[in-house]
Amino acid sequence: MNETSQPRRIGRSIGAILAGLVVGAVFSLGTDLVMYAAGIFSPLNQPKMFTTRLLILATVYRTLYGVLGGYIAARLAPNRPVGHALALGFLGLVVSLIGLIVMRSAGPVWYPLALLVLSVPQCWAGGKIAGRKTQEMTATR
Repeated sequence: MNETSQPRRIGRSIGAILAGLVVGAVFSLGTDLVMYAAGIFSPLNQPKMFTTRLLILATVYRTLYGVLGGYIAARLAPNRPVGHALALGFLGLVVSLIGLIVMRSAGPVWYPLALLVLSVPQCWAGGKIAGRKTQEMTATR
């Protein structure tokens, strides 16, 4: 491998992980905003009234978007797609841990714990799906 391809590969790796992060965050926050606008979540300027049912709903769609983010990171990765998806998952783990610490008194503790526990497996699942898709595409060529 020559010296100029290594920085390019590192840049593509960082870009793949950031793309997965942005996709997951934009979809999660966008869905949150839709929920606020539809009156499903309490308005932003009022105290938060989250029921267990609403927190389960948020956990489900955030998990699905985490799988999508892992998929994107893996598909854009220059090599080791599942490794890139897992890197995104560990980044999500850190962000979830910070959220758990900062928001510990904002509601039931199970919700940030669920986000913490699911961050790596959801991205791994997205990476595995992307890997299968890549194998299917190369097998049909």
